[in-house]
Amino acid sequence: MGDPKFLRRTYDTPKHPWEATRMDEERKLLDKYGLKNKKELWKAQSILRRIRGQARELQARLRTGEPQAQQETALLLARLTRLGVLSVATPSLDDVLALTTEDVLRRRFETVVFGHGLAPTAESARKWIVQGHFTMGDHRVTRPGYLVRLDEESRISYAGTSPFASDDHPMRVALRERLAAKAAPPEVPAPVPEGGGA
Repeated sequence: MGDPKFLRRTYDTPKHPWEATRMDEERKLLDKYGLKNKKELWKAQSILRRIRGQARELQARLRTGEPQAQQETALLLARLTRLGVLSVATPSLDDVLALTTEDVLRRRFETVVFGHGLAPTAESARKWIVQGHFTMGDHRVTRPGYLVRLDEESRISYAGTSPFASDDHPMRVALRERLAAKAAPPEVPAPVPEGGGA
């Protein structure tokens, strides 16, 4: 059972600590998704490893014609579809095996908040989540690594006690201007008539 003060680690670390190519890929993912450290990346990789292991086991059991495996496959695919990790119309176990770490990282709370334009950067989204500026429905969420389900995305908003809840907050105004600039088509200069005019 173990000592409750010293919880068992929920992720696996790389077998070889110093591989240049792996470290470069990890650094890119840390920067892209605003992760605090590599431990958060390793947690996402461990979640994906467990899901893919379950899919491989189910594939082997389906080949033997086990009826319980069909039910477990349907439950696994339904769970991953609800989570938004699988986006295909009719998912299969092959789609589960084709998942990448980025598919899991995209469903993190901080990434979803940044993707909805509620924070200027992924790093600031993480900081604001930890400080308690966001709610999901009636519940305040302070875990940046929480995996957001598709039905929960529409309920993400600023907390009522947060200063960002006001539409007139300077950061909200700057965010709206930035989103409007992204959405506006680029201005094309008027063509200059040949021959120099009159």
